[in-house]
Amino acid sequence: MYNDFRQMRKSRETGSIGEQLAVDYLLNKSFEILERNWRFSHAEIDIIAKKDGCLIFIEVKTRENIEFGKPEEFLTTTQEKRIKDAASEYMKTIDHDWEIRFDIISIILPKNGSHSIEHFEDAFH
Repeated sequence: MYNDFRQMRKSRETGSIGEQLAVDYLLNKSFEILERNWRFSHAEIDIIAKKDGCLIFIEVKTRENIEFGKPEEFLTTTQEKRIKDAASEYMKTIDHDWEIRFDIISIILPKNGSHSIEHFEDAFH
């Protein structure tokens, strides 16, 4: 049980580092960050941003390696539905009236301290 807890903690830490790298990446690309870790019901949207008049809901997937697959391959249809539902609720709260899209930022964060980032625009609908 202790090892499970350590693994969960390590996963959360990896995810937090990945989310910060994603925010830094987006800011460098002139995105305006509106929200981080926005929650609705059982869903969380990692990053909500705006760029060029488009509201963008971004899921960040971070892994230490690609031994079991690329990070972006770990987004399930259930997660997509939850993100869409949360996005719908967010749009109601801000009285949304502009274009939207759903992106994925995939980060590989090996233990050596390097990292790679891939940004998939309009990754799902």
